[in-house]
Amino acid sequence: MLKKIIILTFIFATPLYFAQSKKVYKYVGVKKCRMCHRKAKQGEQFKIWKNSKHSQAYKTLLTKKADSIAAKKGFKTKAAKTPECLKCHVTAYNVKTSLLEKGYKKEDGVTCESCHGPGSAYKKRKIMKNKKLAVANGLLIYKDHKKLCTTCHNPDSPTFVARDFDKMWAKIKHNIPKKK
Repeated sequence: MLKKIIILTFIFATPLYFAQSKKVYKYVGVKKCRMCHRKAKQGEQFKIWKNSKHSQAYKTLLTKKADSIAAKKGFKTKAAKTPECLKCHVTAYNVKTSLLEKGYKKEDGVTCESCHGPGSAYKKRKIMKNKKLAVANGLLIYKDHKKLCTTCHNPDSPTFVARDFDKMWAKIKHNIPKKK
């Protein structure tokens, strides 16, 4: 009998343990990223993002053209209210509001956290200086940019245009410069 109790306890307690041990990361918003990633020695990642179409992605949903595309696809809501549009035009469009910190704004479009994951646990300079530690705290780093990009830039998009992802990546690539 004791053996059964121990086995049952293990079976039911293990999922609870893992559910409680998972870290919950929150979206902090692009302004938090900007604090460090606007500087030349960091590679001016914020400037690269700001000058990209990603920073304007949500705004494109506010146009008559976007509403027309949504209507042609059979959606009853305007593009800026349509989940099928928001999923690629807004970072964290479908997460619980409890996972959005004060600085998060959907109007910022496709932000750093769309690709790099919610930044609440890796945003501190001390953590970001250690790549392993940053990754352990939720920072996502992709080796295959094409795979990442095609989560939105694919034939399911009503405005899909085949792209040379290497050329497109070159426009938004944002490495930290190597120290000399």
